[in-house]
Amino acid sequence: MESLKIGNLTVRVPIIQGGMGVAVSLAGLASAVANEGGIGIISAAGIGMKEPDYTRNFIESNKIGLRKEIQKAKSLSNGVIGVNIMMALSDHDNLIRVAIEENADVIILGAGLPLKIPMLIADAGLSGHNTKLIIKVSSAKAAKLIFQIWAGKYNCIPDAVVVEGPLAGGHLGFSKTDLFDNTKTLSVLIEETVAAVALFEKQFNREIPVIAAGGIYTGNDIYTIFKSGAKGVKLGTRFVTTFECDASFEFKESYINSSKEDIVIIDSPLGLPGRAIKNEFIEQVRMGTKKPYKCPWKCLSSCNYKDAPYCIGQALFNAAQGNLSEGFAFSGSNAYKATKIEHVSDIFHDLILEYNTASFNEKLIKPISLDFNRFCKTA
Repeated sequence: MESLKIGNLTVRVPIIQGGMGVAVSLAGLASAVANEGGIGIISAAGIGMKEPDYTRNFIESNKIGLRKEIQKAKSLSNGVIGVNIMMALSDHDNLIRVAIEENADVIILGAGLPLKIPMLIADAGLSGHNTKLIIKVSSAKAAKLIFQIWAGKYNCIPDAVVVEGPLAGGHLGFSKTDLFDNTKTLSVLIEETVAAVALFEKQFNREIPVIAAGGIYTGNDIYTIFKSGAKGVKLGTRFVTTFECDASFEFKESYINSSKEDIVIIDSPLGLPGRAIKNEFIEQVRMGTKKPYKCPWKCLSSCNYKDAPYCIGQALFNAAQGNLSEGFAFSGSNAYKATKIEHVSDIFHDLILEYNTASFNEKLIKPISLDFNRFCKTA
């Protein structure tokens, strides 16, 4: 695999670990991925829930939690460490400031349109930062809109784009109908986005790498999607069943014990479809059961907490801590393929080996095919 270049940042292995909240991908997983040459990502969603004062001082707890995890990850690795921040988080502005102040190498901005981020950073007095800003979108149309506004209003553009397809885990940027539309494949989305950002690459004389996410599980998957123009990949589900993943053993076990039929689309309290592993909690909610809770603050701007049957932040946190009777595990479409808990280093080894095998096999087949054609013509 060729290295991934994001501005003046070079990533030796073009693999980004997905930011999985709540408390699934923290410093442990992020540092392990960074040590293998990829980009390790800390999820900022609900990151302060482990702090003792969270329910009374949630904003400060999230800031404290994020600082701790970035500092811890950097103490465990000299590699590339980043943060995933959902624009839907009510305190996303504070979290972006913390990530830049702590010198995170990259910030991935998703779950909403980050249209005013350059102004937010400038107003915070952080314009001279070295953190790379990566937007995460589900369509070329969304990417083009963000680039147009950043370029027109702030004379800058994002450093890279993650395109997350319909096979991803967690909250999805697609309607239920689009999730099952076979024409909206990840390869098509990548090709469209590469074309959309080409104009801005020329305008700013910079290469803007497009990174593929959603349903990528093997090295062969990586090799295939690179043919569509992707320069890197983002994998979340594949890294859950690792010793280094920050979630509980029970959480990881839910992946290992799942079948293909257990991977379902649910209706999130945020009004979005989400992909998760079916369990008793999900079935109870589907049947109309409400899970009583108190909302200490509206952590997600789009959450209709007054009518929601459960608190999704608490449900995801419960699951990550091993209490799946009071929560559930988000997952990508390939979660059922996990068969064991292994080390991050083993996964990198397998991905690179599979990628190289796919590349070698294609190069081996092409000359044979050409020779055969020449033979036929001669005959």
